[in-house]
Amino acid sequence: MNFQLDLIQDKVEFFEAASLKELEKQINTQIEINKGIMMTVHHVSHQMHLDGEGRTFYSAVVHFKLKKD
Repeated sequence: MNFQLDLIQDKVEFFEAASLKELEKQINTQIEINKGIMMTVHHVSHQMHLDGEGRTFYSAVVHFKLKKD
């Protein structure tokens, strides 16, 4: 019986929150989870948007890459 494991090389995740603090918490939680599959943050992009009622909305895209030692 042969087992072939393919490691994930790249992973892109999207996050959204009503506050920057909440967005940061979501991203940090996912960073810790992805450490378990040997992935590190390669790039982060974020935006802030105001809706029609003036409320702020934050979003981020985080690109994870396989950690190479």
